[in-house]
Amino acid sequence: MNLTVFGIGYVGLVQAAVLAEVGHQVVCVDIDEKKVERLNQGLIPIFEPGLEALVKENHAAGRIRFTTDAVAAVKHGQIQMIAVGTPPGEDGSADLKYVLAVAEAIGREMEAPKIVVGKSTVPVGTCEKIKARIAETLKARGREDLAFDVASNPEFLKEGSAVADCMKPDRIIVGTSSEDTEAVMRELYAPFNRNHEKMIVMDVRSAEFTKYAANCMLATKISFMNEMANLAEQLGADIEEVRKGIGSDPRIGYHFIYPGLGYGGSCFPKDVRALIKTAEGVKFDAKLLRAVEERNNEQKSVLFDKVHRYFKGNLKGKTFALWGLAFKPNTDDMREAPARTLMEALWQAGANVQAYDPEAMQECQAIYGLRDDLLLCGTKEAALRGADALLICTEWKSFRAPSFDALKDALTTPVIFDGRNLYDPKVIARYGIEYFSIGRMAA
Repeated sequence: MNLTVFGIGYVGLVQAAVLAEVGHQVVCVDIDEKKVERLNQGLIPIFEPGLEALVKENHAAGRIRFTTDAVAAVKHGQIQMIAVGTPPGEDGSADLKYVLAVAEAIGREMEAPKIVVGKSTVPVGTCEKIKARIAETLKARGREDLAFDVASNPEFLKEGSAVADCMKPDRIIVGTSSEDTEAVMRELYAPFNRNHEKMIVMDVRSAEFTKYAANCMLATKISFMNEMANLAEQLGADIEEVRKGIGSDPRIGYHFIYPGLGYGGSCFPKDVRALIKTAEGVKFDAKLLRAVEERNNEQKSVLFDKVHRYFKGNLKGKTFALWGLAFKPNTDDMREAPARTLMEALWQAGANVQAYDPEAMQECQAIYGLRDDLLLCGTKEAALRGADALLICTEWKSFRAPSFDALKDALTTPVIFDGRNLYDPKVIARYGIEYFSIGRMAA
């Protein structure tokens, strides 16, 4: 099939590459000329396991192309997929200006019937706005004879495993009331729907809402577990044992019940806020969602509070090794990462940071630039040298089995503040290292 994808960001690029991999002819269009030029040179703007090889192979085979030419892009695709960003506005609501700009471009350039697919995460009712904008644009052209339909097809990608999630989706949500559109979408996703029926077809508004409900459910599990972790510390319980106990219940499960420093990234924070704003728009008090967001915001400061108490508030001039900058492993994404909250609090207190992350070093440099109180180190061992303590913000696999003898020798003060509960407190104690984690009493 011929498919056009508007927006070569995280969602658009991954989805486009995977659809090209199964044989579809995909044109990706973006207004960022430099991004398009780099992609045509084989330079991938984000880190995602497996994505670089996928893009390069399909670009070389001619199944995926990158352009800024909206006219040619609209002409190419029977399906026009909108995957542009919906950044939060000042009030937390989703900003739809990029989505509606694409809708207008489609209406301005289309010369044949189209199916427009909303892939971006958008508030309920957005597909209706897309439909209205296209219709208005066609009317202004005097081309009301051109048929089109608008469907919702939300993404459910996890950063760090997005390619695998696209290749083997656990569900494919399609919102449409048109049998013809449903048939086209089934053809598009047929290569991913062979093992068993994964496509769930529903009305457009329900499909739009499903995306928000899913992310808010997962965010709620995270915030609940962090609240339990903070309470466990006060009660002398070990949240890691509690996690195993409750996770064994199949109604709860083990996913998203790991205590830590809160959620970050491009989805959960934005989507929770956006759904709260949507609720306010219909005068519904989203009490639970507001509590989820409040707990998460507070959780990002938990590790700093532990450090502050341990050093009795005297952080000025101290140096801290920081392992992990990305909001989660297998990505270089630092959007709303807990490490940012921690570093900024340390700098405010007059401390220095020596940081290491396997993938997010360039992103950190881009965000903070050159600072006297930030040293980006080439290895995790280099970050330890001369530091007063080790702080862990991201659970990269390479952090899970360090040499604790070497770690102790490198640190001025043998103490670890672990925001991801990577280690067994009893093991750490045998090395003569003090250890503070989340939801567990210090050994």
